Amino acid sequence: MAEIEVRPFIMRNAIIVFGAADDFAKAVSTAAIAPAGGTAEFKGLKPSAVFTFPQASTYVLELTYAQDWSASTSLSRYLWEHKGETVPFILNPDDTTGQTGVGSTSWAGTVAIVPGQVGGDVDSVATASVSLGIVGEPTPTFTPGGAELDAPPLEGDEEFITEAEDAGHEVAASFSGDTPPAPARRRATAAA
Repeated sequence: MAEIEVRPFIMRNAIIVFGAADDFAKAVSTAAIAPAGGTAEFKGLKPSAVFTFPQASTYVLELTYAQDWSASTSLSRYLWEHKGETVPFILNPDDTTGQTGVGSTSWAGTVAIVPGQVGGDVDSVATASVSLGIVGEPTPTFTPGGAELDAPPLEGDEEFITEAEDAGHEVAASFSGDTPPAPARRRATAAA
């Protein structure tokens, strides 16, 4: 049995984008895609007549953010001005862009916008929390980093050889898409 490596992260460098707007992550202290689902059960009048069925999952984008009503480009104003609309979103909870050898995953989808609360308690930072319903299922997109170079390719992915293999190291990378990660070149594969 393989021992799977893990790279935990502290959530402090995220990307949160709505529509064609800019990244709102500086205003947000909590961002989470929360799945909800359950099971449906049927019990008949015989001990063996117990049936359990999974229900469809639904998803919500949970946000807690600092209220800012003075800036025209703030998240508070964006949510207020776009309430009732469905807009595309991107959430990357661990933006590792620019870190050598570290992959990154972002989730994209469409959310139904609702405005957050206005105001709050005395002597505290005014924050608000919203639960934005996600239409359908969010789609993850994995961007590989150098750390994944020794992982076997997934079925259906194209294989590539890196310059490290040319130097005598056993290294293979995989990705899905039209453009290989640099530096890489196509590996000739035999037809099955």
